[in-house]
Amino acid sequence: MEGFYPKPGETSVNFSEIFKVQSGENKSGTKVLTLGIAGVGKTASVHKFILDWAEERHNQDLDFILFLPFRELNLIKENSLRLSDLLHYFHPELYIEDVMEILNGKYTVALILDGLDESKIPLNFNQEKVLNAQAKISLNKLLTGIIKGELLPTAVIWITSRPAAANQIPRKYFLIITEIHGFNDSQKEEYFRKRIQNQDEASRIISHIKAARSLHILCHIPVFCRISVSVLQEMIKKDKEMENAPTTLTEMYIRFLIFHTRQKSEKYNPEQNVDGAVPSSKREKMEAESVLKLAKLAFLQLQKEQLIFYEEDLKECDIEVEEAVVHSGVCTQIFKKDEKFYSFVHLSFQEFLAAVFVFITSSDESNPLFQTWWEKIKWRYKHTLDNLLKTAVEKAMKSKNGHLDLFLRFLFGLTLESNQRLLKSLQPEIEINKEDLKGTIGYIKRKLKKKKSSEKTINLFHCLSEMKDTSLTGEIQKFLNSGTLSTQELSSTQWSALVFVLMMSEETQEKFELKKYRASEEGLRRLLPVVKNTRRALLDHCSLSKNACETLASVLISDSALIELDLSNNDLQDSGVELLSAGLKSSHCKLQILRLSGCMITEKGCSSLSSALSSNPSHLKELDLTYNHPGESGELSARLKDPHCSLETLRYE
Repeated sequence: MEGFYPKPGETSVNFSEIFKVQSGENKSGTKVLTLGIAGVGKTASVHKFILDWAEERHNQDLDFILFLPFRELNLIKENSLRLSDLLHYFHPELYIEDVMEILNGKYTVALILDGLDESKIPLNFNQEKVLNAQAKISLNKLLTGIIKGELLPTAVIWITSRPAAANQIPRKYFLIITEIHGFNDSQKEEYFRKRIQNQDEASRIISHIKAARSLHILCHIPVFCRISVSVLQEMIKKDKEMENAPTTLTEMYIRFLIFHTRQKSEKYNPEQNVDGAVPSSKREKMEAESVLKLAKLAFLQLQKEQLIFYEEDLKECDIEVEEAVVHSGVCTQIFKKDEKFYSFVHLSFQEFLAAVFVFITSSDESNPLFQTWWEKIKWRYKHTLDNLLKTAVEKAMKSKNGHLDLFLRFLFGLTLESNQRLLKSLQPEIEINKEDLKGTIGYIKRKLKKKKSSEKTINLFHCLSEMKDTSLTGEIQKFLNSGTLSTQELSSTQWSALVFVLMMSEETQEKFELKKYRASEEGLRRLLPVVKNTRRALLDHCSLSKNACETLASVLISDSALIELDLSNNDLQDSGVELLSAGLKSSHCKLQILRLSGCMITEKGCSSLSSALSSNPSHLKELDLTYNHPGESGELSARLKDPHCSLETLRYE
């Protein structure tokens, strides 16, 4: 996508040519899926595509672009409607004759369904075919019929989604799958230099962001770059050396909230702020009430996993519609209003404010975090911040999709006294909680010891990081610096700490070499999350067997970052290659380079690889089978001649 970088080996796609990747033209019936995490630029890319078309810059062979965002599709209440009704609902400017010509395939049309992750509409791809565009049917049948190509078969279709929600639509319906990765490191710096006019300020801000590793990683999301610029530029005005600049996610968001809340208050209540004087008690009260209402809304809706709010949701939190308009009109960096619904501009704001609400109400007997009868009883008799945090950890660890992970990180960050003092400027009535949380830290370490899966414990290390506790990661970093890690007997907690340190490393996100840390199957199993997170996994000469192939197959089917895998000189044999091929077959697998040199593979194993390439021909470009016993291997050689197969290099000798 334009403005977003490709990973090594991947193809960069300009969003203006999103439908032209394979044919060079907007080919009739092409369907594209674009994936990307929250705030990375999916909707912005869609809007730019439409703007460029409207201003006659690109795609002038398209007669119409029809934009149907899922968040607005959710608002349709009719039990049944025609396809023409649906198009008129979103595009009332269309003449009836234009709609009929669109239905009859007389026009070249692009249809964009934005934000699948926000959809509340069940999609059933096993339903009967929908062929009559004039029939009144349910909305879910209409949308399914469009996606399957039964309705508007000649239209080009673009669907955007967060990765976790994309499996609602089988991959077989898409000809092209793209992904927006956000900014790479050079683009992060470019963003700061373009956004900040004073280049000396820009250099200092860039240096600070690079030094705070967790902040630097998050800056691949454009919205977080914007937050960082707002906060750090404001701090430079007061302290040119930025001695107290934020180094944690929680402090960055608190300062951002303070800055924009004050901006809103000064614009709408100027009489309360004369000549920059200290805010009056009335203004402070208004600010405090405003933040608390938004925070309550954020928490209640996060519990329901809702990202879009309606008028009744606002009323539940005592937010008047006019008040919401004030937030959306001035505080557009935090809260916004569309025509019929409201939302935070980024999910992380909702998660942050949800944590603020739980923390502010931590002294209340009716704290909203406690839901069950037993939780409420325990809270009544053990009314401590320690108990609150432990309960939050339990809830987050039980979440199947991790929707409370970032909330938990913010909640732990708020336990720092320095962050509480910042928050007190917006909530003057809160008491600074100086409770010793060594018990909570010990509890997290016990959790880390019990959990076998490193993946599920990564967020607990982020929580410790927000509390500025480095007791576990510091020990691992010493082993790494001294080069003695491979000789150490690591506990399960230390393995988890190693995973966290490596996943925070810029080097291992690009390339991970297993033999640097532990050349064994145990090492691979323990460090599997790092393999998923890296682009190049070098696992050669590591004494791996077929069991490792089954483990790696699970990585290949999991939307991982992996595009190069080197398994050379391991005793995989045909049985291992057969297990690995199960992963290669998956439409989720994006592996482009696979090296299996010296792995005791015969013609049988080559046949498994050929079958995998036949099932998923779109990605693998290079395959190394040197120093094996492939026999004739005619099947694999045939893949090189297959015009639908991406394989370009096949090595036998």
